[in-house]
Amino acid sequence: MTSATGASSVRFDLPEPDAFTEPYWSAAAEGRLLLRHCRACGRTHHYPREFCPHCWSENVEWAPASGRATLYTWSVIHRNDLPPFGTRTPYTAAVVDLAEGPRMMTEVVECAQDALTVGMELEVTFREAEGFRVAVFRPVVAQH
Repeated sequence: MTSATGASSVRFDLPEPDAFTEPYWSAAAEGRLLLRHCRACGRTHHYPREFCPHCWSENVEWAPASGRATLYTWSVIHRNDLPPFGTRTPYTAAVVDLAEGPRMMTEVVECAQDALTVGMELEVTFREAEGFRVAVFRPVVAQH
């Protein structure tokens, strides 16, 4: 895509949904996180696949996730020249352990960089971008 000035308007943070992943993106639009669950072995996996990566069964279904996770690892990104990431720096790219078992690449938001700790409790929230909602995670706020 090119704008009137000739500059590229391509974005590198938007998904490319297809018929298979449409339920995932529809749920995200409603503020819900879905994962793939295997009916044969009972394990949950992410990223979405049409088969179970644990037992190879094709008897898998979409299942709602709790939205809870713990921080496994992260990196604070100070420079990224791909649009629109340059306007977001610094940001925290992360891998989280979902409560259901799988690990997920994501971003941690609403958290100071020096407050990040391995194992910290996180909850899903969604970033809106050009009609899509993408799962990101923030620290769980203690409720009194």
